[in-house]
Amino acid sequence: MSSTELARLDAIAQAELVRRGEVTPLELVDAAIERIEKLNPELNAVITPLYEKARAAARHPNLPQGPFRGVPFLVKDAVCHTAGDPYHCGMRFLRDLGWVEQEDTYLAARFRTAGFVFVGKSNTPELAFSPTTEPLAYGPTRNPWDPRRSPSGSSGGSAAAVASGMVAVAHGNDMGGSIRMPASACGLVGLKPTRARTTLGPQLGEFWWELTHEHVLTRSVRDSAAVLDAISGPAVGDPYSAPPPERPFLDEVGRPPGSLRIGLCTRVPGTGDEPHPDCRAAAENAAHLLEDLGHAVEPSGPMVLERAEDFAGAGLVMMVSIARELDRWSARTGRTIGQHDVEPTNWWAAQIGRAVSAPQYVEATEQLHRAARALAAWWEEGFDVLVTPMLSQPPPLLGPLGPEGGDPAQVLARWGAFAPYAIPFNVSGQPAISLPLYWNDDGLPIGVQLVAAYGREDVLIQLASQLEAALPWRDRLPPLHCG
Repeated sequence: MSSTELARLDAIAQAELVRRGEVTPLELVDAAIERIEKLNPELNAVITPLYEKARAAARHPNLPQGPFRGVPFLVKDAVCHTAGDPYHCGMRFLRDLGWVEQEDTYLAARFRTAGFVFVGKSNTPELAFSPTTEPLAYGPTRNPWDPRRSPSGSSGGSAAAVASGMVAVAHGNDMGGSIRMPASACGLVGLKPTRARTTLGPQLGEFWWELTHEHVLTRSVRDSAAVLDAISGPAVGDPYSAPPPERPFLDEVGRPPGSLRIGLCTRVPGTGDEPHPDCRAAAENAAHLLEDLGHAVEPSGPMVLERAEDFAGAGLVMMVSIARELDRWSARTGRTIGQHDVEPTNWWAAQIGRAVSAPQYVEATEQLHRAARALAAWWEEGFDVLVTPMLSQPPPLLGPLGPEGGDPAQVLARWGAFAPYAIPFNVSGQPAISLPLYWNDDGLPIGVQLVAAYGREDVLIQLASQLEAALPWRDRLPPLHCG
């Protein structure tokens, strides 16, 4: 099978070829490397090739017999690190030091046990703190649907790689929408699991307070479900964990969800305004499709989403976390990080974070817990799923959201206006998924977000697979695609 043909297969299909003996892991890896080398000069999605290590792993007789044995995989260069490989978190400071991590995180080890072969590290904004992937350290990643535009962030490198067919699946993490936003901008499936569904060990129990969620970006719902089966569950020492599922997540694919009660909310959280017409149309079209599938859809959403002040603490938590990251890396490297080592937006955020007192930080987290309870109460009223736009506008042009976009305060304000639908569900820890259900007149993907109650990925996977069958996106490929 040619590399072009392999580029059109999802990860489950690639793994099945290996199980049947129709391709070898090495053939899959070599084909992925060929595709990366073909398109990466245009997209800049992969910043650290791991080709020879990948080939050695694919040849090794002890390559794990997991469900994804031999499938090529990219690891985002943030939070999840891999033994013996460069780890720079989008920072020029770490790049220039040649920083290498000496161990796998627990999550990286689970990806390996699943059989994935790491072919490279994907691009990410500095410290993963941006809704666009334009680090000064490595330059911008470009959207394969329109290379003038951003793939969003912070998992933009992974998203561009999957959307273009370099690999079928890639790691991402979501602290404020960083899986779901790139999925929307690149026409992919992006599931943010329930908080603590996956582990942050061994170094961390939480990251950026409780906001961080780890998973992947995929082309198919079944890939997202199957990977979650492979990597979920608590690890030793985790401070808390998500409730165990009733059955494997993959078993939810194709399982009828029944007739669900669904709320549709297109208003921009915190302002009550409407998003870009394309984004509103995407959500409304999804609502009509859900009605056609037998679900009860009504205009409704948690009232707390209308109160911007209830979620204001999330920005404060993030800025304190950026300050902590600079301190952490200063301590780990033995070199004090100064203003000229850091992008302007991150330095500005860190200075605000340093001015926050401990009581103010605790007050912010208490406020966020109250907001999370107010969100969850809407599901207790009998709703199963909330449908919203994923972004407030189509994939943006590169530049205005990036580190050279001007005054840092104005750049951060643009970030908030671009992605207001994501952060509330990082605060609540609820599972949320972005699905590629709409393309605008310019041929750009516009994602739709579905949110379920805490711990109910099963509902999202059932519903997402139903939508995938009703409005398949498998053959919608961007202009820059290896297939």
